[in-house]
Amino acid sequence: MIDIKLIRENPELVKENIKKKFQDEKLVLVDEVKKLDEEYRGLRKKADELRATRNNISKEIGNLMKQGLKAEAEEAKAKVADIAKEIIESEAREVELEEDIRKRMLVIPNIIDASVPIGKDDSENVEIEQFGKKREFDFEIPYHVDIMEKLNGIDLDAARKTSGNGFYYLKGDIARLHSSILSYARDFMINRGFTYCIPPFMIRSDVVTGVMSFAEMENMMYKIEGEDLYLIGTSEHSMIGKFIDTILNEEDLPQTLTSYSPCFRKEVGAHGIEERGIYRIHQFEKQEMIVVCKPEDSMNWYHKLWKNTVDFFLSLDIPVRTLECCSGDLADLKVKSCDVEAWSPRQKKYFEVGSCSNLGDAQARRLKIRIKGEEGNYFAHTLNNTCVAPPRMLIAFLENNLNEDGSINIPEALRPYMGGQEKIVKK
Repeated sequence: MIDIKLIRENPELVKENIKKKFQDEKLVLVDEVKKLDEEYRGLRKKADELRATRNNISKEIGNLMKQGLKAEAEEAKAKVADIAKEIIESEAREVELEEDIRKRMLVIPNIIDASVPIGKDDSENVEIEQFGKKREFDFEIPYHVDIMEKLNGIDLDAARKTSGNGFYYLKGDIARLHSSILSYARDFMINRGFTYCIPPFMIRSDVVTGVMSFAEMENMMYKIEGEDLYLIGTSEHSMIGKFIDTILNEEDLPQTLTSYSPCFRKEVGAHGIEERGIYRIHQFEKQEMIVVCKPEDSMNWYHKLWKNTVDFFLSLDIPVRTLECCSGDLADLKVKSCDVEAWSPRQKKYFEVGSCSNLGDAQARRLKIRIKGEEGNYFAHTLNNTCVAPPRMLIAFLENNLNEDGSINIPEALRPYMGGQEKIVKK
């Protein structure tokens, strides 16, 4: 949510930002907010004047009574009653206006960073850099589910019976690999100075609307029937929510946290064969990074965060690239974002395995996350980034570490978590 001062002082800047995001249908919201805000501030001013008048008349009533001017005192009391009624009506309208303004402000997109490329959708995202050497294969690489099945590591048929499409059973060394990657990611981030957390896996609606846009919520979140609770789509939700209505001391910043959680997503829409199997699923696990910092530090942290993910994948012999998200592909709360994509030798292309985002003060405004400064309180900046999200990441891991006989090489960094195994072989 942007600062309403921007709409008061520079509505054209807000409108231009909306155009850059190709959301012209929202242009009318700027004028509506400006008009409602003017009415709101006018009412506030009038109500303050009425209160002052009421107080002055109330003081006069006592003097009139002392002077025996009962009729005049009664007349003054009637005026006070009329003013009180007008104040109540004004306050009720103020509440209505506050709600109308907030509803519109919540869907006006955040101001994007000047460095963000302008484009309509993800097809216009821009490659930044490639990392790691792509391995040459002299044999055909099977579909990732086939690789897993040959190692007796997955059962999708049983999962369809228990839960439907979009779920899975991982077994044996593949299940162990999945857990090992998460354990390695935990330690990788701890070694980079982040504090490890396991957050709640359900959050209330006020946290949901604080951390994400309504469109994202509708497409992602599962609601717990009969309760004000949602299953998290990523631990970022509950980790940023941890700071709701908090005033942080400057000396306690930055807050750098890494969190583990299961994640639950609707994943609405039809998907092709490469997005089936364990690519686009309703339940997965994830190691996340979250930073709460001073505004002047957020861009520096943004670059540190995506670099952590690149380094993590390279340590597992998986080539990656970074892809700058264009304006039309940015969620409404984001100032700047890039995807980390892993190389798929099978598809001969990169696919998304993580996303790094700087949200400026948008989440902090919604959740009232403030910093106590020498000249008063101000809003924090929040950032998040995926370290790793298996089982999707397993696709890249299996393809890049596959041998012709179907075995899987275990990179050195992961071997301590796999009981010293150097390979996964069929048993």
